[in-house]
Amino acid sequence: MRSEDEILLAEIEAALRQVIDPELGLNVMDLGLIYALQLGKAGQVLITMTTTTIGCPATTYLVDGVRAAAESVAGRHAVNVELTYDPRWTPELIRDGTPY
Repeated sequence: MRSEDEILLAEIEAALRQVIDPELGLNVMDLGLIYALQLGKAGQVLITMTTTTIGCPATTYLVDGVRAAAESVAGRHAVNVELTYDPRWTPELIRDGTPY
């Protein structure tokens, strides 16, 4: 049986699959842009993510979309999205089954 935290993380991950990179047409989860998804105390959510390139023109769109998607999930109280480029994103991070 899954814990409440596991269920919440799965719901957040499902919500993040609705955030589509406008240049590549794939969601941020399958693109491998989400490096970490963690729960803190009292429903706090920390998401560590990247973009395909430093200076990506869609950075604000993607970060805002990830935040909004996570905030749409019941049971969380605060969402913090941290952007990192360490490690840098590469096409090898794309999940199997995608066209790239």
